[in-house]
Amino acid sequence: MDDGVAVVAVEEVDEEAAAGRVVVGDAVGVEGFELHDASTSATSTSDTPANPDCRRRPLSTCIVASMASLGREYGAPMVTTRAISYEIDDRTMVGTLALPDGTDRRPGVLVCHEGPGLDDHARARAARLAEELGYVAFALDYHGGGEPLADRTQMMARLGEFRDDLPRTRAIGGAGLDVLRAEPRTDTDRLAAIGYCFGGTLSLELARGGADLKAVVGFHSGLATARPEDAQNIRGKVLALIGADDPIVDVDQRRAFEEEMRAGGVDWQLVVYGGAVHSFTNPRATGLDLPGIAYDEATDRRSWQAMLDLFTEVFG
Repeated sequence: MDDGVAVVAVEEVDEEAAAGRVVVGDAVGVEGFELHDASTSATSTSDTPANPDCRRRPLSTCIVASMASLGREYGAPMVTTRAISYEIDDRTMVGTLALPDGTDRRPGVLVCHEGPGLDDHARARAARLAEELGYVAFALDYHGGGEPLADRTQMMARLGEFRDDLPRTRAIGGAGLDVLRAEPRTDTDRLAAIGYCFGGTLSLELARGGADLKAVVGFHSGLATARPEDAQNIRGKVLALIGADDPIVDVDQRRAFEEEMRAGGVDWQLVVYGGAVHSFTNPRATGLDLPGIAYDEATDRRSWQAMLDLFTEVFG
């Protein structure tokens, strides 16, 4: 790792505040995890309609029980998630740890959110890794407070600072990786990082800084770096998943990335999906009504499968 590696104090968020809440998602464990009061939630087979007063609540302030009802009915693995508070970059970060059922040590995956901040999209991906693959997953927080930044100008300024200060960026990613390593269920010899948008950039910078990662996956990830020579420090396999029509990650950036990977002697793949633009994994992207940003179900599904294939290769 670069200089600037942090000593991280990890603190679980108060369990009392989370009592009586369960995660409810659809049967296959894709997007859509929501928080409900346990006393009013309904499973998918209940004869009683779900409480209309249930509302989505942020995961950042609570520890969540496993998907008990759905897990029992569909035979799916039980997943427990909890918020983890830690200090880095002069602020308190609040990430979400997802644990599969059992007591054995499992591969660990660091999940790095999109540019605006930690949200349901990143949390759901962490829970999905735990549910579908039985991995330990930690969705880090790189803005603080465990929630997105409301001000887009503030967000863009902060991301600009990260791009200009790679040791700082790598230290923030390394702090999240330290939380994942500290979980007793994590097999620290089998670690990976995945990221979305700038989170993919953060994952790549962790690898360029020499982090011991068996795989790094970037979904609609920024590929540019101020220190392409650091690719020689990458210890694992790299997979970049990009939309062909992404205006943020254009052809010139992709070509520079290819040159960087070749020069660094990296085991790398770059998959370009025709017709896809930026944020193709996030169902909420289309609702933003921004040019060059939209969800694409087929590309979301295909890119997830590409990641699974790589994990099978590196983790067995």
